[in-house]
Amino acid sequence: MAVATLSVFAVPMTREFGWSYGLFSGVVSLGGLCAIGISPFVGRLIDRYGSGVILAVTSAVVGSCAIGLSLVSHVWAFYALYVPGRMAFASPLELGTTTAINNWFIRRRPFALFLLTVSQSTGLAAMPLVADFLIGGWGWRNAWAWLGIFTLAVGILPALLLVSRRPEDMSLSADPRRGEQRSAPGQMKTSPYADSVIEDGDVGNGEPRRSESQPSPTASAPMEENSYTVSRALRTRAFYVMAIFSGAGFMVQAGVSLHQVSHFINQGLDPSLAALTAGAFAFCQMLGGFVWASLASRRVSIRILLSASAFCVSGGALAVQASSTLAWGLPAASVLGAGVGGLHLLLRLAWAEYYGREHLGSITGITLPVQVGGQALGPIIAGFLYDFTGSYLWPFRIFSTSVFIAGILVLTATPPRDRS
Repeated sequence: MAVATLSVFAVPMTREFGWSYGLFSGVVSLGGLCAIGISPFVGRLIDRYGSGVILAVTSAVVGSCAIGLSLVSHVWAFYALYVPGRMAFASPLELGTTTAINNWFIRRRPFALFLLTVSQSTGLAAMPLVADFLIGGWGWRNAWAWLGIFTLAVGILPALLLVSRRPEDMSLSADPRRGEQRSAPGQMKTSPYADSVIEDGDVGNGEPRRSESQPSPTASAPMEENSYTVSRALRTRAFYVMAIFSGAGFMVQAGVSLHQVSHFINQGLDPSLAALTAGAFAFCQMLGGFVWASLASRRVSIRILLSASAFCVSGGALAVQASSTLAWGLPAASVLGAGVGGLHLLLRLAWAEYYGREHLGSITGITLPVQVGGQALGPIIAGFLYDFTGSYLWPFRIFSTSVFIAGILVLTATPPRDRS
């Protein structure tokens, strides 16, 4: 149900049924809007029961909907099957995987999130190519069916059998250093990024500074971790700045990635060659994630990294719009993918480091609707502007400008700190 995979189905399905790109893109937007409604409830369920059950149910829904898409003949059936699949993909799957990683890791969280990015980017890079191969050999209907069967096979039992809520539930510490003792359930640890004790209701105005009494991140002693409730998080400025940033960034990610294959086909590229740009976009999310994770591990300010990744996305969107050949399209899609990889990894890291693990599912369940809303707006804006103008010039330029402004705004998202 990823946008990059759906983009490969855009041309064969719209040509067979005579649908407009705006109508085809609307299914992504509607699925995203439905995901907005369920995100807060999913976040609470994850905090209470853990991610395993949520991921298993999500995989069952997505796989079943994909198999059903192989049988559609009318637009209402397409919407009826893709919308719930997209809803499950955009909300429970994102919240479940990210919260599980953040709950299990503190000190090595950037690297753990990078591994999550690697796995997701590998799938995003492979599935457009696999789908294109299946479409070329057996048609788009069989392609949907096999993708659905694959999802059911790999997504249900592993999640149920292998995913536990938190290490404390098993009397373990989150990625302890060598020689550290196991912690009792509920014992607090410190994030290497959490430099001060945070008081209820504070709105930060600057970067936190480490006091002399606090242990250094390299010390072997356990460190304290931030623990914000939802109500406390809502009283900080960074919460709203990062939420707005995520909406703008993922509007561009979804809008450009869904339509980039169609853009290159309209420029005269063979569909198989155009699909390579989608693969390059997804693959470079992984490479970019390694760079962003390395910088975050070296204590570079998260808000500065977020801003840099936004500028990368802005430049990539402009470059994709200006490209008409594979020689230019691959580098443009790669730059865009590297920036999007930063958005994925750094936002996940920022929410956990700013607000802690205890209520992370509930907090991100509230912020995810803004991100999903951006993902819902992007494709439909691009689709209808293309139908109106016959070109992707204006939608891609609008996207580039929006994420550039968001990159400047996020520099004001200083970490919450205590009043002293």
